[in-house]
Amino acid sequence: MKFYSLNKQSAAVDFATACILGQAPDKGLYFPEVIPQVSKELIDNIENYSNEAIALQVITPYIGDKIPKKELERIVNETVNFAFPLLKISESIYSLELFHGPTLAFKDVGARFMSQCLGYFAKGNNEKVTVLVATSGDTGGAVAHGFYDVEGVDVVILYPSGKVSNVQEKQLTTLGKNIYALEVDGTFDECQQMVKAAFADSALNKKMKLTSANSINVARWLPQQFYYFYLWKQWKDKNNPPVVAVPSGNFGNICAGLLARQSGLPIKHFIAACNTNDTVPQFLNTGNYHPKKAIATLSNAMDVGDPSNFVRVLQLFDRQNELLKKSMSGYSVSDEETKATLVSVLKENKYLLDPHGAVAYKALYDHLAIFPADKGIILETAHPIKFFDKIEPLIGQPVEVPEKIAMMMNKEKFSTKISADVNCLFDFLTAK
Repeated sequence: MKFYSLNKQSAAVDFATACILGQAPDKGLYFPEVIPQVSKELIDNIENYSNEAIALQVITPYIGDKIPKKELERIVNETVNFAFPLLKISESIYSLELFHGPTLAFKDVGARFMSQCLGYFAKGNNEKVTVLVATSGDTGGAVAHGFYDVEGVDVVILYPSGKVSNVQEKQLTTLGKNIYALEVDGTFDECQQMVKAAFADSALNKKMKLTSANSINVARWLPQQFYYFYLWKQWKDKNNPPVVAVPSGNFGNICAGLLARQSGLPIKHFIAACNTNDTVPQFLNTGNYHPKKAIATLSNAMDVGDPSNFVRVLQLFDRQNELLKKSMSGYSVSDEETKATLVSVLKENKYLLDPHGAVAYKALYDHLAIFPADKGIILETAHPIKFFDKIEPLIGQPVEVPEKIAMMMNKEKFSTKISADVNCLFDFLTAK
């Protein structure tokens, strides 16, 4: 399998090179030259396969011979060694819980897979790799834990000061060792722009080997397909595939779902569930793409005004907007609607959503009002405890605290404060 740059000014590369580089030399995102088709046997008999076997079959065509089979099996087994339960909320809406991993967020899968791949590629290489990543919330913690103490790899995480939850901040600032947290006086989009500027700086890249752990990296993006196969495995009504609502910020997750669908997975329709940062819903409605400055919301991990992965979504449909709209709808949900949904679902259905899941629930609920014969699934991407300080005043009761979170909240925070200036980032990287 080869991966080409969507800017089409760089040579195609194999998986190992795409993983190590993160972004192509021409600053484009890597995209597979061919979308492999999963076997009909897997789709028709998926209940008979373990999660590990499903993941291995899905990811192997993208890796090729760049990782030996036994090593890839080990990586996959370590990536998905926790539960992905599908729970019924109402007669027409189900929740696929993706928060049972080590950092209680869906990004554990991509971060763990990428860290293991990069660790494998770094073996025997005397040059240390620096993973540079911007986070609007959950990416930081997942990447920090995934790469913690991985030999030959340092991790530098940029996050917007005061714009991630207390739990999210603790998860990315309390590890130490090879994990460095930069608290940026700015927005996520500014953090992301600084990261992109670092990758674009030829002088900096001559001094150090940089790669990305955001979902722009194929090793972070591609394994997110696993979720969609796991929901199909648990979906009872195989004759009526579900509509799937995905909380969407940087659009890596839903793009992976659309990729899985084009690989042969039966998903009826996708919903890009966005908060007030509605760049993509507006595009789907008007055909005009206008990036905006990110607005801070209750569902902070989705506060992205110019989603990096949307160019991949467009590529999946050969940039034909009408084809895209047949497969994906976009909904924008306000903070007030998010709060009301969170409270009403707990009261009526005894199910506690996190703010991102609440955005997905509201979007799916509104969609099913138009298409009442359909049933759907939301991706519940984070444990509610990660937003306890926002949720508890709404529901008037405490959110149950998992033991791993209780232990972490008492740890000391270590971060370096910098302004939203790329030169501050360059100074830190070259002095590290």
